[in-house]
Amino acid sequence: MTKSFYITTPIYYVNGAPHIGHAYTSIASDVLARFKRLDGYDVFFLTGTDEHGQKVETAARDSGLDPQAFTDRISADFRSMADAMGVSYDDYIRTTEPRHKLSSMELWRRIAASGNIYLGHYEGWYAVRDEAFYDESELETRPDGTRAAPSGAPVEWVREPSYFFRLAAWQDRLLKFYEDNPDFIAPTSRRNEVMSFVRGGLLDLSISRTTFSWGIPVPDAPGHVMYVWLDALQNYVTACGFPDERAPRWHYWPADVHVVGKDIIRFHAVYWPAFLMAAGLPVPKRISSHGWWVVEGEKMSKSLGNVIEPRKLAETYGLDQIRYFLLREKPFGADGSMSHAAIVSRINVELANDLGNLAQRSLSLIARNCGGTLPGRGPLTEDDAALLAAAAALPDAVRACMNRQTFHEALEEVWKVVRAGNGYIDRQAPWALNRTDKPRMETVLRVLADALRVIGTLLQPFMPASIGRMLDQLGVPSDARSLVALATPLPDGLALPAPQGVFPRYIEQTQ
Repeated sequence: MTKSFYITTPIYYVNGAPHIGHAYTSIASDVLARFKRLDGYDVFFLTGTDEHGQKVETAARDSGLDPQAFTDRISADFRSMADAMGVSYDDYIRTTEPRHKLSSMELWRRIAASGNIYLGHYEGWYAVRDEAFYDESELETRPDGTRAAPSGAPVEWVREPSYFFRLAAWQDRLLKFYEDNPDFIAPTSRRNEVMSFVRGGLLDLSISRTTFSWGIPVPDAPGHVMYVWLDALQNYVTACGFPDERAPRWHYWPADVHVVGKDIIRFHAVYWPAFLMAAGLPVPKRISSHGWWVVEGEKMSKSLGNVIEPRKLAETYGLDQIRYFLLREKPFGADGSMSHAAIVSRINVELANDLGNLAQRSLSLIARNCGGTLPGRGPLTEDDAALLAAAAALPDAVRACMNRQTFHEALEEVWKVVRAGNGYIDRQAPWALNRTDKPRMETVLRVLADALRVIGTLLQPFMPASIGRMLDQLGVPSDARSLVALATPLPDGLALPAPQGVFPRYIEQTQ
């Protein structure tokens, strides 16, 4: 039976246009989904948009549109961004869809039936921008005397009738769950942060609002709409067919990985498992949280004019080049800085010089000296065996990194073999062997081609189009590009197409 794997991005909030942070989350999720497909899994990959709440209602009004027309426009832009960045999602969910309304109302009913919802009044600090409530102790006082959330969002004092979720009652059960499942939250720094928050004491959570109407109605409670985060988190089970447990996708639940930004870890690692436990549903296996990007050392903001549009970035440097840079430049869980110089360095040093030159030199020598056909191997030297052993160990090494979502480490494992390949070709000098020992030259070139095949197979999730062209030149059939296919060598004498450069250097444009 084929193993299944369910991965999600967060659903993106439609109060503004997509930016590089959204693209980063989607590309990382896409790389993991593509890798799992290569590794033989039946993958379900979900993305989409979060379209309810006061912030959306306000943004729509400011734009002179009704909320549905506003969300239709912005959601389409997010979908366009995902498509432009090569994101291979299997479903694109919108929280304004009828299937999600039905799913969310059923989840509410199940939580209510378990005794975990009660009616009261909410009175406290609320940040419209974050769609989140904050305790007095979490707020900062600005120089002008106003209060702000930890995110910097302004807060307002709100008092209104509200249904509450008995979150406080789940404190000990959540802590036990974290202890029993140490890999549930990644990285470790985020896990420690969440556990500290929960140990500090949980308050019951307001889960309905009455001061606006753009949301999913609370069942049997006229005037109340669901708190946007209860509605939003539910998307992950909606897409699996909930509440129909006979739905074709239900077997994917629970999710294997929810990929999220560090700013929404609390919602996913505290509220979401508590909601699911209360409803009697399985809890996801892992919440993998990533850090933020700054640009040229400064945090992105509209006021500074440095918010990066991902599609323009891809147009400037190349889509695969940007996909590579984003996952190579910094550890997934950490913050990192993006700069023109850093992007160009990764393109020119690692893609063009390291990998591009290794492939071009190897394939050009085969084309020139082996009649354009894949040579066979003769007896192997220690140097040959060492490079082949490093390549053979690569799938397991990369798989381990992918399972931890340490994408930069996965790429470093691949680059160890790329660098080893460049050292090998320099030492063996097949261009000289062509004059002195042609059979030996053929063995060297075949060892290089076999190592490049492994490298290319493992880099497909990161740079699908470019690496696809490289595998074409290596003669790898489209149905032999999975990890399991690496066990079957390509036939000697296979005709190869004429080699062409795959990773051009980035040349500065002069005026």
